Amino acid sequence: MKKLLSLVITLFLALKVYAGEIIVYAAADLTYAMEEILKVYKQKYPQDNIKVIYGSSGKGYNQIVNGAPYDILFSADLGFVEKLKQQGLTASDIRPYAVGRIVLWTRKDSGIDVSKGINVVLDPKVNKIAIANWEHAPYGRASKECLEYYKLFDKVKDKLVLGENISQTAQFIQTGAAEVGFIALSLAKSEKLQKEGVYYLLPANCHKEIVQGSAILKHATTDKERFETAKRFFDFVQSPEARKIFVKYGFVLPGEE
Repeated sequence: MKKLLSLVITLFLALKVYAGEIIVYAAADLTYAMEEILKVYKQKYPQDNIKVIYGSSGKGYNQIVNGAPYDILFSADLGFVEKLKQQGLTASDIRPYAVGRIVLWTRKDSGIDVSKGINVVLDPKVNKIAIANWEHAPYGRASKECLEYYKLFDKVKDKLVLGENISQTAQFIQTGAAEVGFIALSLAKSEKLQKEGVYYLLPANCHKEIVQGSAILKHATTDKERFETAKRFFDFVQSPEARKIFVKYGFVLPGEE
């Protein structure tokens, strides 16, 4: 009986240790950076189970408002996190974690010279231009602002192919559905896309600053262990280890040049 009781207690404690499980919604521009951050995090906290869903920030916001069981939001637009706080759906302070940049990207075999800058969208060889849907994707909005800044939007609007998020936008160019497109620098700097293509970094002054923000969400408070796990990961993303990874993928850290 004592052995059985001891086994039950051991199993219970093991479950307590490994029970930490959270669902994170992250903006699609974080696909590669977040996966690398997770690898480092798991080395330090192997007991925690972090599931990440990627998509456009606007869609993530809408899903959270409609009850999606996400525990942390990493948005590409600080504004969506602020809206959630106003609606009482956050359970922590709001933290800016990165400032994004956009690039014009093309495949190496496209025959398009993006080093010429944004005016390359007028090249006769460019039939389709991929851009994230600016209605709910912050990078799409910034890309549209750049086209408007250079008075090019009306000239190329009929060539635009809209991606649901910045990852799908990149896929359009990768698969040849578009010759060029606007994507996040963080995707362009990934090992995969560096092998496949080349990019031109657009000037930061052609669009509003892409300040990205995060918060622990109210859903995380429904369970003590869930909240503790969420807080651990939330804090880790602000750590020096995570910040180095953000810089590696071309993000500007808040408060730094």
